[in-house]
Amino acid sequence: MKALSGKQLARLVESQGWELRRVHGSHHIYGKAGSPVRLSIPIHGNRTLKEGLQRHLLRLAGMSESDL
Repeated sequence: MKALSGKQLARLVESQGWELRRVHGSHHIYGKAGSPVRLSIPIHGNRTLKEGLQRHLLRLAGMSESDL
């Protein structure tokens, strides 16, 4: 799996129609119209996300590793 930073993942979900709803500290909360799911993406500079968290967020967003 390609390691992504929080910033890169945020850009990726925005390209898939997710909208930034609010920012709480270093976490950006994304939502999508018609979906009860909320994505909380940690933005910590250019640090990469841990593999499990990245996989979980992609699954919640309805995306797969091949979408990277």
